[in-house]
Formats: sequence, structure tokens, C-alpha cells
Amino acid sequence: MNNLREKYKNIFSAEQTELLDRVYEYAERMHAGQKRDSGEPYIVHPTSVADILLDLGLDCSTVAAALLHDCIEDTAATEGEVRELFGEKIAELVLGVTKLDKITFKSKEEEQAENFRRMFFAMAKDIRVILIKLADRLHNMRTIESISHERQQAIAKETLEIYAPLASRLGLSYFKCELEDLCLKVLHPEVYDTLVSEVSLKRAERTELVAHLCTELSQMLEDLHIKGEVSGRPKHFYSIFRKMMKDNKTFDQIFDLTAVRVIVESVRDCYEVLGMIHTKWKPLPGRFKDYIAVPKPNNYRSLHTTVITSLGMPFEIQIRTYEMHRIAEYGIAAHWKYKENRSSNSDLDDKLQWLRGVMDVQSEAATPQEFYESLKLDLYSEQVFIFTPKGDVLALPEGATPVDFAYCVHSAVGNKCVGAKINGKIVPLETKLQMGDYVEIITSNTSKGPSRDWLRFVKTAQAKTKIKAFFKKELKEDNIKRGKEMLEREAKNRGYSLSALMVPKWLDIIMQRYSISSLDDLYASVGYGGFTVNQILLKLIDFYKKEEESVKDFTKVSTQTHKADGQGIVVNGHSDLLVRLARCCNPVPGDDIVGFISRGRGVAIHRKSCPNLKNTEQFRLIEAHWKNASASAFVVTLQIHATNTSGLLAKLTSMMSEMKLSIDSLNARIDKSHKAVIDMGVKVYRISDIDTIIRKVQTMPEVESVFRSTGA
Repeated sequence: MNNLREKYKNIFSAEQTELLDRVYEYAERMHAGQKRDSGEPYIVHPTSVADILLDLGLDCSTVAAALLHDCIEDTAATEGEVRELFGEKIAELVLGVTKLDKITFKSKEEEQAENFRRMFFAMAKDIRVILIKLADRLHNMRTIESISHERQQAIAKETLEIYAPLASRLGLSYFKCELEDLCLKVLHPEVYDTLVSEVSLKRAERTELVAHLCTELSQMLEDLHIKGEVSGRPKHFYSIFRKMMKDNKTFDQIFDLTAVRVIVESVRDCYEVLGMIHTKWKPLPGRFKDYIAVPKPNNYRSLHTTVITSLGMPFEIQIRTYEMHRIAEYGIAAHWKYKENRSSNSDLDDKLQWLRGVMDVQSEAATPQEFYESLKLDLYSEQVFIFTPKGDVLALPEGATPVDFAYCVHSAVGNKCVGAKINGKIVPLETKLQMGDYVEIITSNTSKGPSRDWLRFVKTAQAKTKIKAFFKKELKEDNIKRGKEMLEREAKNRGYSLSALMVPKWLDIIMQRYSISSLDDLYASVGYGGFTVNQILLKLIDFYKKEEESVKDFTKVSTQTHKADGQGIVVNGHSDLLVRLARCCNPVPGDDIVGFISRGRGVAIHRKSCPNLKNTEQFRLIEAHWKNASASAFVVTLQIHATNTSGLLAKLTSMMSEMKLSIDSLNARIDKSHKAVIDMGVKVYRISDIDTIIRKVQTMPEVESVFRSTGA
């Protein structure tokens, strides 16, 4: 802590230093007794995150939030307490990076997706949220050896898919390169070790060559009377690995292991130096990029050229101004680090234009998972730069089409698009755009809207979500009809009747999982492409198969018990008809029942409350009741959901013993949310005994819910 305090004491005012002292003391007190997986005190982590952000030049509030960023999530600290002690700004930043661990999710994937969606909400309000999160992830990656191999793999994969590309989008080369190298070390340790060894062996040779080239370039600056700096910059390991994979090359075939950088004072100087370089050495065709005239979306600006030098080897040379260099290294953080050159807030907002597109996607995404997958697609794709008719430049992912371009301009342009021109020629809408294409969209006010076929070839998440949103809002009735027909057709192809699969209790599970409020919304979601047919149908078929298997055994046991005890079912005054217990509701003696005349299979006995009877042909229902329902015992299965505590099963079996009940079967498991799920078969004599047992079990403090299972 002393080193950190000395650092911020030299940067901030006395008042700000006093605030950070209080913040640190509070964080240390809250994390007291907590250890990291490495065994060191937990406070080391938030202190290290704050230190990284100080090096980036972030302000006092951001450094304070970094020290507090795990307090609400991992300690007894509360949002209200942080807000009261340290103010609104700091509290909002802390909340922006706080996960949703205290909310129950149906799966780890949904939790992860919702965390990212929430983070982007906070990021849209204040970009400092993501800077804290990136610093947090960087320190976690630096100390990742202490956790299990499985967690290392998962965290490194997530970092490579989301955080490193995000750092790149923000222009944070400082974060991006180190994160990628650390991920390579975890995901491909053999490759990483080989590259470290190979680069080390060639370092002396490369250093000599780079020094020679730097001397020549420095002399060139002197001849041009231009002030500037020349230096060598080694490529980071992940960029070498990616180039080897992309171009299918060995390490020995990679020549540009080091780029030479020329930094000058003005844009004019950049082009003057470039002209002299191309006069002195031959440029490699296709390897020149002008990011000054056409900056990257993260505001990166520089000239890149690869030339064959007098050494007989290709070298990449980057030419930029000092201001461009600051942006290239620190990206959006340069807004705080270089305060004397700080841009206006509106200028900062312009640099984050891509974030608006992300928020458009999240507002239209059907589920957190859809948003998460869209985010990965947009962040991880290589980009092409496309010109509008007004001469503006739009960045789109590689493989994007004119339809993607149209929706990037505006959703109304996309919805009214009927054709496109690329470089003055009319082309099919699925044509892939190339770097530097000039695109014009042809629109019509009489257009009925986008085509469903567009979803097949559009590349950007923004286009996909806007197209789906159009069908969702504008054509709901058509979508409901279409979705139902699609489900019926696919069910028939698989040998099922859709009506047999649409059991309310199964539909409830699916609709809760996907946040769908009604059956019509489910049909509509399938109709407009929000969910695929198989996403819904395969789950229903899975439920059907599981119930079919479990009910076969249950029905067999139940039938044998009735015969042995002399019990039976009287159907419309007859006790000798062929009957079977329905699989969907599993009636037991004492239930109010009704018969359903099935073709060729006798009479199926249902509970009168069975939801499957609502849509049946009423003339096929027939009166039925139990004969001597209370004469002997029968087995009923209860399903219990409880907190997984020590001695839970012992307490439960003890309670059954006290009630003088026999346990026929017992099966316990742990679900995805780490809750205990217990299926217990209990022998009872009266249907009223079931309610008594349920009320008694519900008195146990560990029990969250208990209900009679129907075998699903």
C-alpha cells in the first residue's frame, strides 16, 4: 500500500489523497481475513488494479472505485453504505463493475451473458467502468497460475473473445497486447514457450538489423530537417502466433518480427517521411495502409508500410505524430492521461460511436445470450472500411454486405432497402464488401420491409437484430401463424404430434428460461427467427421421452399394486374394462379421475385437473372412479427443492419416521444452481395424507419448495 499511496499522493491534491486513504482503509477492513487462491491477502488485488489505473493516468474517482470494486460483491459492504461514505460518482462506478452473483440464474451461461449486458449499460453511461474492468482482468490474468486448470482455460478463453478485442476497440494497446500474450500462455503453453525461446535466439540478430535501419531513418529525418524519434518495436507473441496460423507459416518464415516506428511532430511530416522512404526502398504491394486519412474506429491513426530495405529483408515501418502515438498506446485513456491535450466530452463521445451500435443490439436482443453472442461476433471480426455517398467512412466486419451497410447507416434505410450499388454498379444484396468500396443504398417508400432471407447472409449483429425486430413488431400475427406451422411441420417430420408435446408444465419451463410471457409470443419468436424450431422442439421432445421412460416403470408398479390389493377402477359402472394410467398426470387412488377413450388402447385414466384434457374431444371423456380407494396403501412421489446443507437427508428421513411413514424410494441430486433436488416415494393410505406430508416438509428451514411429482 505504501508504494500506491506515494504514487497517488504525487498525482492528486491533498483532499483527493485523504479520500483515497479513507477508501483504502474501508476496503482493507471489508476484505479482512479474505485470501486469494494464491494465499495472499485479498486486498492485494484491488490495490494492484488501482495501481494499473494510476499508470494509465485515470482520475481520483476511478482509482477509488478500483479499490472498492469487489466490496459489494464479495463482502458485507452495501451499495447504500458506499454511496453514503464516498459519494454518488464512486458508488455508480463500483456498481458498474459489480457482478450479479446474488441473483439466481438458470445457467452459468445466462449469468455470464447478463453480466456483460449490465456492464455495457454501465459502460454506456461512463466509459471508466470498462477501464476498471480491463485492469481487473489484466491483474487476474497476471496471477492466474493459482487457480485450477479448468478455470484458467475458461477465463483465458473469455478474455480472448471479449476483453482483448474490447481493449483493441478502445485503442488500449497497453492492455490488448499483454492480455493476448497471457491468454496464449494459458491456452497454448507449448506454442508460447517455443515462441519465447525462438524470439530470444534471434534477438541479437534482430537488434543489430533494427539498429542499422533506425540509423538510416534518423539520417533521413536530418536530411529532411524534420524533428522526430525512431525506435524498434518487437511484435508481441500472440500477433506472431496469429500470423503463423492465418498464413500457415512457420516461425522461420515470419520476417517482420520487429516494426520500426517513426514519430514526428505533424501530419505533413508523416507524409513527407513516407515519400522519402518509398523513394529510398521499394514498398511491398498491398502492404501500405493509410490510417491517418481513414482512422480505425478506435481513433487509431498512423501510416503503415512494408519495404524491402538495403538489408534485403522486409521491414514494417509505422509513421505517426506524437499525438497519434499517445492515442495508439493509451486509446480512450489518453483522455485522462494527457490532460493538457484533453478533448472535449463531445469529441470523446464521437470516439465511442461504435458503442451506440452495441447498445442498439442489446435493446433489440431477445435474450442475454443473444446479446453476448452478438457482442463476440462484432468485437472479434476483422474490419473493412467502406465509403458512404457523402464521403464518410464506416467500419464493418469482414464479410459484411450492403444490407449490413444500410442498417449501419440507419434502421429505416435498412428496412426500406430494395437494392445497392458498389462503386457505381448494381450488385446483389448478398455481395461481400471489400476494403475501400463506395456503397450507395437504393431505397423505396413502397417497400414492405426486409426479407427473411437477409438473415442468412448479413454479418453484423446490428443488422440481424434490426431485421428480427421488424418481424417481431410489424408482423406479429403472421409470425404466430408461421411459428406454429414451422413447429407442427418439424414435429411431424420427427414422428410426433405437436399437441402431444405442448404440455403446459414443459412449456412453462421453456418460457421461463427464454423470458417468453405467453404461448403466442413463443410461436411469434420462432416465426420471426428469434429462436430456431429446434431450440424449442428438441427440448419438448426431451421432456416427452423422459416422462415416457419414467412413467413406464411407474405405471407397471401401480397396475401390479392395484391387482394384488384387489383394488381397481370403475369406468361408467364397469370394473372389467381395459384401463391404463395416463403418463402425463399419474393419478393415484384418492385422486378425482376421469376416463379418456383412446383408439385401440382402451381407456386412459387422467386426473380431472390434468391440463391435457382442456383441448381434448369432450365426447371421448367417460366417468370413472376408484374402487375401494382407501383399502390399502399406494406410493406417491414428492419432489423437494432445498438448500444443500449437511444432514439434510437425515432430517428428512427422520421426519418421515416420526410420521410413521414408509419411504418407498429416494433419489437426490444437485442441480446447476447448486440446490438439492430430492425425489422421494412415500407410501400413504389416503389422498389427504399427501397434503399433510407436504405441509410438514415445508416447515424445514432448508426446504424452498415441495410438490407432488408427476414423473416429468
